[in-house]
Amino acid sequence: MGIYKTIKKAQQGRIDVNVLRVLSLIFGVALVSATAAADNYPSRSIRLIVPYPAGGSTDIMARALQEPMAKILGQPIIIDNRGGAAGTTGSNEAARSDPDGYTLLFANNGPISIAPLLQKGVDFDPLKSFAPVSLVSTAPLVLVASEKVPVNDIAGLVAYAKAQSKPLLYASAGPGSLGHLSTERFLNQAGLQMVHVPYRGQAPTTLAILAGEVDILLTTTSDTLNEHIRSGKAKLLGVSSPGPSPIAPGAAPIGNVLKGYSVETWFGILAPAGTPPDIIGKLNAALNTVLAMPPLRDRFLSYGVEAKASTPAELQALIAAEIPSWRKVIEERSVKAE
Repeated sequence: MGIYKTIKKAQQGRIDVNVLRVLSLIFGVALVSATAAADNYPSRSIRLIVPYPAGGSTDIMARALQEPMAKILGQPIIIDNRGGAAGTTGSNEAARSDPDGYTLLFANNGPISIAPLLQKGVDFDPLKSFAPVSLVSTAPLVLVASEKVPVNDIAGLVAYAKAQSKPLLYASAGPGSLGHLSTERFLNQAGLQMVHVPYRGQAPTTLAILAGEVDILLTTTSDTLNEHIRSGKAKLLGVSSPGPSPIAPGAAPIGNVLKGYSVETWFGILAPAGTPPDIIGKLNAALNTVLAMPPLRDRFLSYGVEAKASTPAELQALIAAEIPSWRKVIEERSVKAE
Protein backbone atom coordinates (compact mmCIF):
# COMPACT_ATOMS: atom_id res chain seq x y z
CA MET A 1 0.00 0.00 0.00
CA GLY A 2 1.50 3.42 -0.91
CA ILE A 3 2.20 5.79 1.98
CA TYR A 4 0.06 8.56 0.49
CA LYS A 5 -2.94 6.25 0.05
CA THR A 6 -2.39 5.08 3.62
CA ILE A 7 -2.42 8.64 4.94
CA LYS A 8 -5.64 9.36 3.09
CA LYS A 9 -7.29 6.25 4.53
CA ALA A 10 -6.12 7.22 8.03
CA GLN A 11 -7.66 10.68 7.62
CA GLN A 12 -10.91 8.96 6.68
CA GLY A 13 -10.70 6.80 9.78
CA ARG A 14 -10.20 3.62 7.77
CA ILE A 15 -6.81 2.62 9.20
CA ASP A 16 -5.34 2.51 12.70
CA VAL A 17 -3.27 5.63 13.48
CA ASN A 18 -0.52 3.49 15.08
CA VAL A 19 -0.08 1.63 11.82
CA LEU A 20 0.23 4.99 10.09
CA ARG A 21 2.95 6.11 12.52
CA VAL A 22 4.98 2.95 11.86
CA LEU A 23 4.64 3.31 8.09
CA SER A 24 5.56 6.98 8.28
CA LEU A 25 8.68 6.13 10.29
CA ILE A 26 9.69 3.47 7.74
CA PHE A 27 9.07 5.88 4.87
CA GLY A 28 11.13 8.58 6.58
CA VAL A 29 14.07 6.26 7.23
CA ALA A 30 13.99 5.03 3.62
CA LEU A 31 13.91 8.60 2.33
CA VAL A 32 16.87 9.65 4.48
CA SER A 33 18.82 6.53 3.43
CA ALA A 34 18.17 7.21 -0.26
CA THR A 35 19.26 10.83 0.13
CA ALA A 36 22.44 9.80 1.95
CA ALA A 37 23.23 7.23 -0.74
CA ALA A 38 22.87 9.87 -3.44
CA ASP A 39 25.05 12.32 -1.50
CA ASN A 40 27.83 9.71 -1.17
CA TYR A 41 27.53 8.47 -4.75
CA PRO A 42 29.61 6.90 -6.10
CA SER A 43 31.33 5.10 -3.25
CA ARG A 44 32.49 2.11 -5.33
CA SER A 45 33.11 1.09 -8.92
CA ILE A 46 30.36 1.48 -11.55
CA ARG A 47 29.55 -1.31 -13.99
CA LEU A 48 28.82 -0.15 -17.54
CA ILE A 49 27.14 -2.93 -19.53
CA VAL A 50 28.01 -2.88 -23.23
CA PRO A 51 25.49 -5.21 -24.93
CA TYR A 52 27.93 -6.20 -27.68
CA PRO A 53 31.22 -8.15 -27.78
CA ALA A 54 34.51 -6.43 -27.03
CA GLY A 55 36.26 -4.72 -29.92
CA GLY A 56 33.21 -3.39 -31.76
CA SER A 57 32.40 0.28 -32.32
CA THR A 58 30.08 0.49 -29.30
CA ASP A 59 32.69 -1.09 -27.05
CA ILE A 60 35.40 1.28 -28.33
CA MET A 61 33.27 4.32 -27.53
CA ALA A 62 32.45 3.05 -24.06
CA ARG A 63 36.14 2.49 -23.31
CA ALA A 64 36.95 6.00 -24.51
CA LEU A 65 34.68 7.29 -21.71
CA GLN A 66 36.18 5.10 -18.99
CA GLU A 67 39.17 7.14 -17.86
CA PRO A 68 37.72 10.67 -18.03
CA MET A 69 34.46 9.58 -16.34
CA ALA A 70 36.40 7.81 -13.59
CA LYS A 71 38.47 10.93 -12.95
CA ILE A 72 35.38 13.10 -12.53
CA LEU A 73 33.37 10.61 -10.45
CA GLY A 74 36.32 9.38 -8.38
CA GLN A 75 35.55 5.70 -8.92
CA PRO A 76 36.50 3.16 -11.62
CA ILE A 77 34.18 2.45 -14.54
CA ILE A 78 34.17 -1.29 -15.28
CA ILE A 79 33.15 -2.32 -18.81
CA ASP A 80 31.04 -5.49 -18.83
CA ASN A 81 30.53 -6.87 -22.35
CA ARG A 82 27.26 -8.82 -22.48
CA GLY A 83 26.65 -9.48 -26.17
CA GLY A 84 23.90 -11.56 -27.69
CA ALA A 85 20.46 -11.34 -29.31
CA ALA A 86 21.25 -8.09 -31.15
CA GLY A 87 22.05 -6.26 -27.93
CA THR A 88 18.97 -7.33 -25.98
CA THR A 89 20.77 -9.81 -23.68
CA GLY A 90 22.81 -7.07 -22.01
CA SER A 91 19.87 -4.67 -22.10
CA ASN A 92 17.66 -7.21 -20.32
CA GLU A 93 20.29 -7.59 -17.60
CA ALA A 94 20.64 -3.84 -17.13
CA ALA A 95 16.87 -3.42 -16.81
CA ARG A 96 16.79 -6.07 -14.05
CA SER A 97 19.66 -4.52 -12.07
CA ASP A 98 19.28 -2.60 -8.82
CA PRO A 99 18.43 1.07 -9.42
CA ASP A 100 21.33 2.35 -7.34
CA GLY A 101 23.51 3.93 -10.03
CA TYR A 102 26.12 1.18 -9.94
CA THR A 103 24.91 -0.58 -13.09
CA LEU A 104 24.47 1.40 -16.31
CA LEU A 105 23.79 0.46 -19.93
CA PHE A 106 25.62 1.79 -22.97
CA ALA A 107 22.60 1.72 -25.25
CA ASN A 108 21.71 2.54 -28.83
CA ASN A 109 18.57 2.55 -30.94
CA GLY A 110 19.04 -1.05 -32.13
CA PRO A 111 18.21 -2.92 -28.91
CA ILE A 112 16.18 -0.09 -27.36
CA SER A 113 13.94 1.33 -30.10
CA ILE A 114 13.85 -1.43 -32.73
CA ALA A 115 14.43 -4.87 -31.18
CA PRO A 116 11.38 -4.74 -28.86
CA LEU A 117 9.20 -4.28 -31.96
CA LEU A 118 10.59 -7.33 -33.74
CA GLN A 119 12.18 -9.82 -31.36
CA LYS A 120 10.86 -12.31 -28.86
CA GLY A 121 12.57 -12.59 -25.49
CA VAL A 122 12.82 -8.86 -24.86
CA ASP A 123 11.91 -8.53 -21.19
CA PHE A 124 12.09 -4.76 -20.86
CA ASP A 125 9.88 -1.84 -21.83
CA PRO A 126 12.13 0.76 -23.48
CA LEU A 127 10.13 3.64 -22.01
CA LYS A 128 9.43 2.23 -18.52
CA SER A 129 12.36 -0.01 -17.64
CA PHE A 130 15.11 2.62 -17.86
CA ALA A 131 15.97 6.05 -16.55
CA PRO A 132 17.84 7.93 -19.31
CA VAL A 133 21.08 9.68 -18.30
CA SER A 134 22.38 11.31 -21.48
CA LEU A 135 23.11 10.88 -25.12
CA VAL A 136 26.76 10.11 -25.86
CA SER A 137 26.98 10.37 -29.63
CA THR A 138 25.06 10.33 -32.89
CA ALA A 139 25.98 9.29 -36.41
CA PRO A 140 24.19 9.38 -39.75
CA LEU A 141 24.10 6.52 -42.23
CA VAL A 142 25.74 6.85 -45.62
CA LEU A 143 24.15 5.59 -48.83
CA VAL A 144 26.74 4.03 -51.13
CA ALA A 145 26.43 2.30 -54.48
CA SER A 146 28.54 -0.27 -56.26
CA GLU A 147 30.82 1.20 -58.92
CA LYS A 148 28.83 -0.78 -61.51
CA VAL A 149 25.69 1.30 -60.81
CA PRO A 150 25.76 4.27 -63.24
CA VAL A 151 24.55 6.96 -60.80
CA ASN A 152 26.25 9.57 -58.63
CA ASP A 153 23.46 11.01 -56.47
CA ILE A 154 20.12 10.22 -54.84
CA ALA A 155 17.94 11.58 -57.63
CA GLY A 156 19.93 9.57 -60.17
CA LEU A 157 19.53 6.40 -58.10
CA VAL A 158 15.74 6.79 -57.82
CA ALA A 159 15.38 7.39 -61.57
CA TYR A 160 17.70 4.51 -62.45
CA ALA A 161 15.95 2.07 -60.11
CA LYS A 162 12.52 2.94 -61.51
CA ALA A 163 13.75 2.37 -65.07
CA GLN A 164 15.00 -1.18 -64.44
CA SER A 165 13.01 -4.26 -65.44
CA LYS A 166 14.35 -6.12 -62.40
CA PRO A 167 14.58 -4.72 -58.87
CA LEU A 168 17.99 -3.68 -57.57
CA LEU A 169 19.60 -5.47 -54.64
CA TYR A 170 20.43 -3.84 -51.32
CA ALA A 171 22.52 -5.17 -48.45
CA SER A 172 22.06 -4.89 -44.71
CA ALA A 173 23.84 -6.17 -41.61
CA GLY A 174 20.88 -8.46 -40.93
CA PRO A 175 17.08 -8.61 -40.74
CA GLY A 176 15.70 -5.98 -38.41
CA SER A 177 18.95 -4.03 -38.29
CA LEU A 178 18.98 -0.25 -38.44
CA GLY A 179 20.31 -0.38 -41.99
CA HIS A 180 17.52 -2.74 -43.02
CA LEU A 181 14.74 -0.55 -41.63
CA SER A 182 16.37 2.67 -42.83
CA THR A 183 16.59 1.32 -46.37
CA GLU A 184 12.97 0.22 -46.27
CA ARG A 185 12.02 3.72 -45.14
CA PHE A 186 14.04 5.13 -48.05
CA LEU A 187 12.33 2.79 -50.53
CA ASN A 188 8.90 3.59 -49.12
CA GLN A 189 9.40 7.33 -49.56
CA ALA A 190 10.94 6.92 -53.02
CA GLY A 191 8.19 4.57 -54.21
CA LEU A 192 10.68 1.80 -54.97
CA GLN A 193 10.94 -1.95 -54.52
CA MET A 194 14.32 -3.62 -54.07
CA VAL A 195 15.42 -7.07 -52.95
CA HIS A 196 16.88 -7.29 -49.45
CA VAL A 197 20.12 -9.29 -49.16
CA PRO A 198 20.93 -9.68 -45.45
CA TYR A 199 24.47 -10.38 -44.23
CA ARG A 200 25.84 -11.15 -40.78
CA GLY A 201 27.31 -7.85 -39.68
CA GLN A 202 28.60 -4.70 -41.32
CA ALA A 203 31.94 -5.98 -42.64
CA PRO A 204 30.41 -8.48 -45.11
CA THR A 205 28.12 -5.76 -46.50
CA THR A 206 31.12 -3.63 -47.44
CA LEU A 207 32.68 -6.61 -49.22
CA ALA A 208 29.39 -7.20 -51.03
CA ILE A 209 29.31 -3.64 -52.39
CA LEU A 210 32.93 -3.90 -53.54
CA ALA A 211 32.32 -7.26 -55.24
CA GLY A 212 29.18 -6.00 -56.97
CA GLU A 213 27.00 -8.62 -55.25
CA VAL A 214 24.53 -5.86 -54.35
CA ASP A 215 23.76 -2.46 -55.83
CA ILE A 216 23.39 -0.20 -52.78
CA LEU A 217 24.09 -0.14 -49.06
CA LEU A 218 22.80 2.24 -46.37
CA THR A 219 25.07 1.87 -43.35
CA THR A 220 27.15 3.57 -40.71
CA THR A 221 30.51 4.66 -41.99
CA SER A 222 33.86 2.99 -41.24
CA ASP A 223 37.52 3.52 -42.07
CA THR A 224 37.38 0.61 -44.51
CA LEU A 225 34.32 1.91 -46.33
CA ASN A 226 35.76 5.44 -46.45
CA GLU A 227 38.95 4.14 -48.06
CA HIS A 228 36.95 2.49 -50.84
CA ILE A 229 34.85 5.61 -51.34
CA ARG A 230 38.02 7.64 -51.78
CA SER A 231 39.39 5.09 -54.24
CA GLY A 232 36.16 5.11 -56.27
CA LYS A 233 35.35 1.44 -55.67
CA ALA A 234 32.19 2.54 -53.86
CA LYS A 235 30.16 5.63 -54.68
CA LEU A 236 28.94 7.93 -51.91
CA LEU A 237 25.45 9.05 -52.95
CA GLY A 238 24.16 10.74 -49.81
CA VAL A 239 23.94 10.93 -46.05
CA SER A 240 20.90 10.29 -43.84
CA SER A 241 21.33 13.26 -41.48
CA PRO A 242 18.87 16.18 -41.80
CA GLY A 243 21.71 18.47 -42.89
CA PRO A 244 25.39 18.25 -43.87
CA SER A 245 27.40 16.04 -41.53
CA PRO A 246 31.06 16.18 -40.47
CA ILE A 247 30.97 12.37 -40.57
CA ALA A 248 30.49 12.43 -44.36
CA PRO A 249 31.93 15.73 -45.62
CA GLY A 250 30.49 16.82 -48.93
CA ALA A 251 27.68 14.26 -48.98
CA ALA A 252 24.24 15.66 -49.78
CA PRO A 253 21.43 14.84 -47.31
CA ILE A 254 18.97 12.26 -48.65
CA GLY A 255 16.24 14.59 -47.37
CA ASN A 256 17.11 17.07 -50.11
CA VAL A 257 15.42 14.66 -52.53
CA LEU A 258 13.09 12.69 -50.24
CA LYS A 259 11.59 15.42 -48.08
CA GLY A 260 11.68 14.71 -44.36
CA TYR A 261 13.93 11.67 -44.65
CA SER A 262 16.28 11.60 -41.68
CA VAL A 263 17.88 8.71 -39.79
CA GLU A 264 20.62 8.79 -37.19
CA THR A 265 21.99 6.08 -34.99
CA TRP A 266 22.40 7.23 -31.40
CA PHE A 267 24.34 5.97 -28.43
CA GLY A 268 23.54 6.87 -24.84
CA ILE A 269 23.69 5.90 -21.20
CA LEU A 270 20.64 4.45 -19.45
CA ALA A 271 20.18 3.45 -15.81
CA PRO A 272 17.57 1.04 -14.42
CA ALA A 273 14.20 2.67 -13.77
CA GLY A 274 13.93 3.98 -10.21
CA THR A 275 17.50 5.24 -10.01
CA PRO A 276 17.40 8.37 -7.78
CA PRO A 277 17.26 11.67 -9.72
CA ASP A 278 20.26 13.04 -7.79
CA ILE A 279 22.39 10.15 -9.04
CA ILE A 280 21.11 10.61 -12.59
CA GLY A 281 22.04 14.29 -12.27
CA LYS A 282 25.61 13.50 -11.15
CA LEU A 283 26.11 11.10 -14.03
CA ASN A 284 24.62 13.54 -16.53
CA ALA A 285 26.89 16.36 -15.36
CA ALA A 286 29.96 14.13 -15.63
CA LEU A 287 29.03 13.01 -19.15
CA ASN A 288 28.37 16.56 -20.30
CA THR A 289 31.82 17.57 -19.06
CA VAL A 290 33.56 14.62 -20.72
CA LEU A 291 31.74 14.98 -24.04
CA ALA A 292 32.76 18.63 -24.27
CA MET A 293 36.48 17.76 -24.15
CA PRO A 294 38.09 18.51 -27.56
CA PRO A 295 40.41 15.45 -27.54
CA LEU A 296 37.48 13.11 -26.93
CA ARG A 297 35.34 14.86 -29.55
CA ASP A 298 38.13 14.43 -32.10
CA ARG A 299 38.53 10.81 -31.09
CA PHE A 300 34.83 10.17 -31.60
CA LEU A 301 34.93 11.78 -35.06
CA SER A 302 37.69 9.33 -35.97
CA TYR A 303 35.26 6.54 -35.00
CA GLY A 304 32.63 7.93 -37.36
CA VAL A 305 30.37 9.41 -34.67
CA GLU A 306 29.79 12.91 -33.31
CA ALA A 307 29.97 13.43 -29.53
CA LYS A 308 26.64 14.79 -28.33
CA ALA A 309 25.36 15.12 -24.78
CA SER A 310 21.75 15.72 -23.74
CA THR A 311 19.48 16.05 -20.75
CA PRO A 312 17.75 12.90 -19.48
CA ALA A 313 14.42 14.31 -20.71
CA GLU A 314 15.80 14.87 -24.22
CA LEU A 315 16.98 11.27 -24.48
CA GLN A 316 13.64 9.99 -23.19
CA ALA A 317 11.82 12.12 -25.78
CA LEU A 318 14.07 10.80 -28.56
CA ILE A 319 13.30 7.18 -27.68
CA ALA A 320 9.59 7.91 -27.34
CA ALA A 321 9.49 9.57 -30.77
CA GLU A 322 11.50 6.85 -32.49
CA ILE A 323 9.45 3.83 -31.51
CA PRO A 324 6.22 4.70 -33.38
CA SER A 325 8.28 5.84 -36.36
CA TRP A 326 10.01 2.45 -36.66
CA ARG A 327 6.77 0.60 -35.92
CA LYS A 328 5.22 2.33 -38.93
CA VAL A 329 8.09 1.20 -41.20
CA ILE A 330 7.85 -2.37 -39.89
CA GLU A 331 4.10 -2.53 -40.50
CA GLU A 332 4.06 -0.78 -43.89
CA ARG A 333 6.97 -2.79 -45.30
CA SER A 334 6.12 -6.09 -43.54
CA VAL A 335 9.57 -6.34 -41.97
CA LYS A 336 10.39 -9.54 -40.11
CA ALA A 337 13.35 -10.38 -37.88
CA GLU A 338 14.04 -13.72 -39.51
